[in-house]
Amino acid sequence: MALSCMLRLPRWHLRPSSAPLSSLTSRDRSLPTEKQTAPKWKEKKKAREGCSLPGSSWEERLANVVTPLWRLPYQKQLQVKYESQRKILQTLASRLEELGIDVKKPGGLCCPLPPVVPSPIINGYRNKSTFSVNRGPDGNPKTVGMYVGTGKARNIVCVKANHMENIPPKHKQVAQCYEEFIRRSPLDPCILFHEGGHWRELVVRTTSCGHTMAIITFHPQDLGQEALATQKALLKEFFTCGPGTVCALTSLYFQESTMTRCTHEQSPFQLLHGEPHILEEVLGLKFRISPDAFFQINTGGAEVLYQAVRELSQADEDTILLDICCGTGTIGLALAHQVSKVIGIEVVEKAIEDARWNAAFNGISNCEFHSGKAETMLPQLLSLWEDDRPLVAVVNPSRAGLHYRAVRAIRNCKSIRRLLYISCKPEGEAMRNFLELCCPPDPGKNLAGDPFAPMLAVPFDMFPHTVHCELVLLLTR
Repeated sequence: MALSCMLRLPRWHLRPSSAPLSSLTSRDRSLPTEKQTAPKWKEKKKAREGCSLPGSSWEERLANVVTPLWRLPYQKQLQVKYESQRKILQTLASRLEELGIDVKKPGGLCCPLPPVVPSPIINGYRNKSTFSVNRGPDGNPKTVGMYVGTGKARNIVCVKANHMENIPPKHKQVAQCYEEFIRRSPLDPCILFHEGGHWRELVVRTTSCGHTMAIITFHPQDLGQEALATQKALLKEFFTCGPGTVCALTSLYFQESTMTRCTHEQSPFQLLHGEPHILEEVLGLKFRISPDAFFQINTGGAEVLYQAVRELSQADEDTILLDICCGTGTIGLALAHQVSKVIGIEVVEKAIEDARWNAAFNGISNCEFHSGKAETMLPQLLSLWEDDRPLVAVVNPSRAGLHYRAVRAIRNCKSIRRLLYISCKPEGEAMRNFLELCCPPDPGKNLAGDPFAPMLAVPFDMFPHTVHCELVLLLTR
């Protein structure tokens, strides 16, 4: 690994990143200790169940659940996150040592860890927000907001998110209008599926190009097609001719769903108004976004992240880039101009359609994108790999991590000498992947290839005010 990578990356940490935190309340905003803000499971469980400081308002309770670091100055938030990532790398080093691999560096880390790269935007950075429908603090079941409490404890309260610092004003405006609409509607909200009701959650997506997409989930119960058509017409009228026109929606989608989460394939997103997609710009490229396509939640932070991936990949005109869990193709397309070829794999079919469109729209011809599960596609692709060009892999899976068969295919492909694993929850299933990629050869598990070694871990703050952090782990062999 080029030493310049390690020297340059921390320089981003010096960018101006302070921003005033908006005032939630006149109550005490004294800073909690690092111990109080540490992302411990028990503390998060208590917060989710509604426990909070005595006398705290519902707004404060919600802020403590969703953005538990909101009371801290931003530089202190970065310090808390750095300590969290440091412990994760110490754990990885200890686990590898148990397997007979000594990778411990100073401080007990498995590799160097520069300071957390700050987000260029501190407040209102989210480009996607999900709002639920449930009983509010006043008992109104048609409240649109976010949850305090848990279903298991049967103490859920839906609190409006107007004060939340990570949500932009446009998202709050659409949520407020949706609440107004369902409160006018004679149909009940769907809180528990078996108890009936119809109106469910709202997803709002926005872009730096000024586009806004609203996606409303509706439980049809036993309504006929004529009744469903009436509700869709009323919803469209509200947002195009009624009070909802203030939202200036680019796209209004409607999804009939009888499940908690539904893909387009399971239940199609129905366009009621506007354009079928919204456009985002990242690093000078335009990206088309569908209702359920993955896109980094912090666009400004994503640009900084992708710039780092460019450098850490050390890819050149002879390199083939394998973009695993590629989403709408953002990483692959951002690197396409400096590599020979990009191969993207993504399970969401609509995202692959977006990726292909994005490549064509931006005039990029050296990319190919394939729809399917990584654990199915990678063994087929890599088992017969004969290309002599350098092969660099970038992995950006969901929090569930990569399937074992996908990890095994990567591990057993000798052509992959450099791997960038991007994870927003490295202490979770990603840790299992790290161990599988770095452990000694294991014939019993068909892990025959040489192990990877962690060379550098770079944390990025994509989620200010929360305990989460995006970690890029560079693995080589």
